[in-house]
Amino acid sequence: DWRAAQPTALVALTNTVGGAVRAPGAMMAVSANGDVAGYLSGGCIDADVALQAAQALEAGDMRRVRYGAGSPFIDLPLPCGGAIDLAILPEPDAEALRRLRDLLAARRCASLTMKHDGALAVTSGSRSAPSAEEGTTFRYTPKLKLRIAGRGADCLALAALAQASGVAVDLFCRDGEDAALAAARGLTSVARLATPASLPDIKDDAWTAFVLMFHDTDWETPLLAQALAGPAFYVGAVGSRKTHAQRQLQLAAAGVGPADIRRVRGPVGLVPSMRDASMLAVSVLAEIVDAYHAAKTATFGDTALLLLAAGASSRFGEGDKLMATLNGEPLLAGAASRLSHDAAAARIAVVGPGQEARARCLMHFGWDVVVNPAPEQGQASSIAVGVAHAGAEDAAASVLIMLGDMPFVPDSHLRNLKKALTDGASAVMTEADGVLSPPALFRRETFDDLKSLSGDIGARGVFQKMTGTATASLAAPNALDVDASADLATAETLRLTGVV
Repeated sequence: DWRAAQPTALVALTNTVGGAVRAPGAMMAVSANGDVAGYLSGGCIDADVALQAAQALEAGDMRRVRYGAGSPFIDLPLPCGGAIDLAILPEPDAEALRRLRDLLAARRCASLTMKHDGALAVTSGSRSAPSAEEGTTFRYTPKLKLRIAGRGADCLALAALAQASGVAVDLFCRDGEDAALAAARGLTSVARLATPASLPDIKDDAWTAFVLMFHDTDWETPLLAQALAGPAFYVGAVGSRKTHAQRQLQLAAAGVGPADIRRVRGPVGLVPSMRDASMLAVSVLAEIVDAYHAAKTATFGDTALLLLAAGASSRFGEGDKLMATLNGEPLLAGAASRLSHDAAAARIAVVGPGQEARARCLMHFGWDVVVNPAPEQGQASSIAVGVAHAGAEDAAASVLIMLGDMPFVPDSHLRNLKKALTDGASAVMTEADGVLSPPALFRRETFDDLKSLSGDIGARGVFQKMTGTATASLAAPNALDVDASADLATAETLRLTGVV
């Protein structure tokens, strides 16, 4: 908006050494008349940064600046003792920044690459970012969003605190009194709940936290079941331990699976037994922020990601099913883009001989491609090839096996698998409509068993012989695997109707 009236510079924090107030990717905008938006420090250098940006605008040249250790500005030391590097871009590419803004506003992860000459390139979370040689890449996730369903002082206090903290809040209330009180507190997104059988249609995303603050069992089960059907990174409910145990039994009686029941946190809050609405709000919001940070920074650094893409497409009809178009991209791109923002011990994709198009697609998304010389021997042969490569990675304490023809598996589900393994399971498989399938996660101790598989039984053959295993539920639409051309049509319908 500023650029429509006057020249404006963008300042980006590109690197930190030691302690720093902001992380790489933090930004500040400075207009020609001195308006400033954003911040890069605790106040110790921001005024000088604005001056540097004004000078860059006047000269019309990109410049790079360092503050702290090793900086020529010895009169501006950083109290933390470290250093930060900044890039100042006069009149940056507005269209690229608008695309970045739009992606994040649409609740999608995105990356911004600042090339060495100051040019900007934006990629969505479903596409790979340019290589490090091309410039510096910053990765962004959507902001925390909070959805609360409840009544009384507890939900109003949490909603007001979260909104005051800059968190987007959707509050669902039962009656007019709570809605009126919410409006009086300045809450901007309030919806009324009619009956447990007619809940409003909601679509949480992987960056949404849901908190149930009802003390009414008639509402609890349907509201929790609705939240658990989505990818929310946090699902919690107020109440005592005894109440939570009873809640778990009610969810089980309603047909909610064990893995989903374990997703419900209760009692909620970092500090137990809060009996004051305002203090409960602080305790719960702190727990949600902690979970949000964990979701953003969760890493598969000790896990080899293994993507199987060597099938012959024999049931698909004409053409290569994995290269068939879905949403303007190859079908394979849906699976290849999984966990694109996460560090991993390895990213290994298995293709068959002569499948160069698949290999190019996978390499575009950052996978190391290996060839299974005999894919006609069944899926087990691809698992054996991939696990052998995973085993060569010393950092790989586990392997996550995924299929190239499952385009709608959300990253949040893969994190649920990892959490179950971290919590002590010997192996974890996906369960959809009572059927076990990939994605599946196995500890290193099972690698030899996985390599000895044969035929088309897949990793399930090892899993069913193990003890101490766990499953993670996945909604049937997200678990769709495309075998025939009719399945591809179904996938397109699910996408267009917003089911996935």
